[in-house]
Amino acid sequence: MLDLAVVYREETFERVRDPLTERGIAVHHVPSEGRTIPLSDPPWSPGGFDAGFVYPSRAMEGGVVDAVLDVPWVNDREAVLTSRNKAGVAARLARAGIPVPETVLVSNPADEADLLDAYDRFDSPVVVKPNSTTRGVGVAKVGDADSFLGVTDYLDLVHDYRATGDKSFLVQEYVADATDYRAMVVDGECVGGVERKIPDDAGEHRWKHNVHRGAEATGVDLPADLRDLAERTADALDIDFLGVDILVADDRAVVNETNARPTVDAETKYDEGFYDRLAALIRATAARG
Repeated sequence: MLDLAVVYREETFERVRDPLTERGIAVHHVPSEGRTIPLSDPPWSPGGFDAGFVYPSRAMEGGVVDAVLDVPWVNDREAVLTSRNKAGVAARLARAGIPVPETVLVSNPADEADLLDAYDRFDSPVVVKPNSTTRGVGVAKVGDADSFLGVTDYLDLVHDYRATGDKSFLVQEYVADATDYRAMVVDGECVGGVERKIPDDAGEHRWKHNVHRGAEATGVDLPADLRDLAERTADALDIDFLGVDILVADDRAVVNETNARPTVDAETKYDEGFYDRLAALIRATAARG
């Protein structure tokens, strides 16, 4: 029996535990956030696990967990940081010929003239999003230049007083009336996905399709072109286990973001054989260690 350290929130741990156990992989929960970890007497022992799934989202805590566990990772630190850098992902994908929304990176602080120049590149509204956050945190849609400058003023304040190494944000085109998909790629193959939709009773002004913001995820049979787009995205980023967010509108599909720590949804929302392929990836990762 292979031993796997799952460094995820409780929800994903509980979902993967039984299916992976049935495939000969013992799953152990190794939370790294919101806890204390005595370094002279850590709660885990080196050699106690064969692989990790996946590298922690916080780089500092991740370094500690990585040092203590001493395991190969399904999605290591580099993979997680690569995906977390939204602008870096957009640049890599554009270079690979993969469609992405038109995007401008702002390295804060920037002159007002430069900010307005960035804003004027787009038809309003525009989307402003921090470069490194997840779950839709800090993402805003603004429809005029004064509102845009107000949002960037707020980001100036956040970046002044918060201890963060990333002071950049994105100005991005708003893809109107788009259908939002999350495709899951495991070891180069798209294994299904979900459509994320805001509930009808959420209010007309809601537009973010993040599940953590109240959107509902429904399993769908992704068409071949979207599956291919997701697989090409994972290949361009060289990430084995990847959630790929795709916006489709007016016969146009763009990769909006990626997530190298995607929440694993209910098995029924993926293709048959999803866990077989995931288990094979875990075994291959452990063999590399």
